[in-house]
Amino acid sequence: MNLLKKAAISLAATSMLAAPVAASAAPAARAASAVDGQSELEGSTSWIIAVLALVAVVGGIIIASDNDSDEPTSP
Repeated sequence: MNLLKKAAISLAATSMLAAPVAASAAPAARAASAVDGQSELEGSTSWIIAVLALVAVVGGIIIASDNDSDEPTSP
């Protein structure tokens, strides 16, 4: 794989992970409705998305910086 192809794959993976974060940050103009029971899952999961995005970026950098040496190390 050449460097350009690896960079394109890395960019695609990063954008797929960043799209939900950008969508969740957008202001929503929705009307609130009455709820009978509250969900027991409280808190934000945005930190999980951030960690996954970081892993994707680091993985893309590692893949892109591969030296593509196919020669054997033994003589």
